[in-house]
Amino acid sequence: MYNIYNCMIKQVSHVNFLTKIIPVPLIYGSFFSASPFNVYIKECYTIMSAFKVALIIEEINQSYQSAILQGITSAAAEFSLDVSAFVSFSGAIDNPKHDKGEFNIFNLPDFSTFDGAILLTNTIAYKPVIDDILTRIKAAGIPAVSIDNDIPYFYHIGIDNKTAMRNITEHLINIHGCRTFNYISGPDDNPESADRLSAFMSVLNAHCLPIENKRIYYGDFRAQSGSSAVEYFLSSGLPLPDAIICANDVMAASAINTLTKHGISVPGDVAVTGFDNTYNTHNFQIELTSVDRPLALSGRLACKMLYNHFRKYAQERNVILNMSTRFTESCGCSENAHDNIREIKELNYRNYKKNEYTQNFMSLLNKLNCDLLGSNSFEGYLTSFKKFVSAINPGEFYFCLCDNWNSGSDFENNGEDTPVPDDYTDNMLIPIAYKNGSFYNIDRVSSRELIPDVGAPSEGGKMYYYIPLHFGERCLGYMVIMNAPVPLNNAMFETFCINISNSLENIRKLTCLEYAVSRMGKLYVQDTFSGIYNRNGFVQATADKYQECIDLEREVMLMFIDLDGLKTINDTYGHSVGDEAICDIANVLIKSCQKNEIFCRFGGDEFIVFAADYSEREARELTTSIENNIAAINESKKNQYELSASTGYTIAVPKPGEDIFRFVTAADNVMYAEKRKKKLSRYLKS
Repeated sequence: MYNIYNCMIKQVSHVNFLTKIIPVPLIYGSFFSASPFNVYIKECYTIMSAFKVALIIEEINQSYQSAILQGITSAAAEFSLDVSAFVSFSGAIDNPKHDKGEFNIFNLPDFSTFDGAILLTNTIAYKPVIDDILTRIKAAGIPAVSIDNDIPYFYHIGIDNKTAMRNITEHLINIHGCRTFNYISGPDDNPESADRLSAFMSVLNAHCLPIENKRIYYGDFRAQSGSSAVEYFLSSGLPLPDAIICANDVMAASAINTLTKHGISVPGDVAVTGFDNTYNTHNFQIELTSVDRPLALSGRLACKMLYNHFRKYAQERNVILNMSTRFTESCGCSENAHDNIREIKELNYRNYKKNEYTQNFMSLLNKLNCDLLGSNSFEGYLTSFKKFVSAINPGEFYFCLCDNWNSGSDFENNGEDTPVPDDYTDNMLIPIAYKNGSFYNIDRVSSRELIPDVGAPSEGGKMYYYIPLHFGERCLGYMVIMNAPVPLNNAMFETFCINISNSLENIRKLTCLEYAVSRMGKLYVQDTFSGIYNRNGFVQATADKYQECIDLEREVMLMFIDLDGLKTINDTYGHSVGDEAICDIANVLIKSCQKNEIFCRFGGDEFIVFAADYSEREARELTTSIENNIAAINESKKNQYELSASTGYTIAVPKPGEDIFRFVTAADNVMYAEKRKKKLSRYLKS
């Protein structure tokens, strides 16, 4: 019986076979007894049962996203999900080309290779990108959970934004007597932002409180929006409002800072409220009145909903989480402020530890930046990068580059504009693959596979972060970090990602510059028409050998070859045919010169050959070889004319200070005498 089961196991090829075909109760139920086989099956289940989940998210260094990620990370391990988070940092730099390069990471996943998806499309400000993601997920036919944005046919986890915002606005009106308001909104096309603004306006309308358009500012949920909004309000010419209501805590905190800089007291002069309660107790100069929403729970429930779907457990499509308002210092409810000394000490200690780790990481990052920017080669760049990876020691790290990332195409079209590579290639180079403390030598992997399968298999519940590598819209590749000890929810991580991309672009440009210099050097020494040396190349190639012959008083041979009748060929058949004749002579020299001779196109229809320690016999043999190869071309009948060339050579020991071109002149004279004999012979025959 054991052997039969063992054979069955060997035939299982699909990673998720056990979890997708055999129902969970059967796996964990009484069907299995305590036997070695059953233990093996359970071990296989532990390793093989992870489902692949794609996570679409932007700006993970924002407090909203960070809180949700904490829930997803813990639940991924709990429900044995391998989560691949595709992350972009767009908008902060206000550079459309940079944003395009960031958004490109969302083109990377082939959703048909995933079992499910979690979406935070409300964090993406560009609707065409969102629409493309949703279209591809629907085409893949996989289940998806959308957090906050309610998307038809997808699972949804949300909150009642309108009730929460109504409660805050009513509180300010009824408890604090506020009558004039300013409002800092998120993007006008963001569903959550729209719901919160709509609820705010409905309360004002119910209380017959008008509001001027200048008192509403549309931001982007980032800190800078809060500061910009206050500056806008102060420059509007309108009197200060009684309260400023903000669509999230990040903008509220920034607004308070800017008001304080202008000498405006909060809440003494103006009350300020936030939303989401992402600023922890005592973590700001005054406690923010806000809406406490379970962001981490949202992330956990998203994983649980996919887990339930995979196992076909019944569940609701739509889950609305409870929220509670926190009325505290920033709106004037000082009596509700926390004054627990122990909590403050704990917070201070957490902040100290966080700052200590940040400083240590910043020190490593600064060293890495110096090393990378100081690298003069890609090999040196990788050596420095590997030292950094070893120092931070993530669970896994992959540096994946497009196979055309360092292409010299920018220099190949004679200055003409060439399209910038802006998409991932079918195959990705893997110059760095790190797992569990070891580096692996991996050549490349299909971009559909995303990362190589290296090392021993591990249990599910892993959290991978996919970060784009690009310079502007130029796609260079992506990085993958798993179980990173670096603070991914810190703005410093975004700086790290930008620095890696910029330093990689520096190496790319250095590589392309070396390519361009090499190509220019080649053009300097190579006859672009025939492909052999030009006069410059001939001088460089013969310089050392010629000087050695001078020093050691050794003989040199210089042969001069002149194409016969080029003018007649040009006049009769056209210059393009004459060009072919010149190339024919170059090819004849390539075939004939087999003893380390150096030859070039001297100019026009003239060629020269140089050789050291050449005897008269060898010179005659070379002359014969040239004549035979020309005859072979004529016998092939490939030309409309008869190819012919005159040759002449000289052999002598060069004297100190004697230029090599003195031998060229001597050989030319011999060749000219041979050419005159040919003409005279033709004249006598005619």
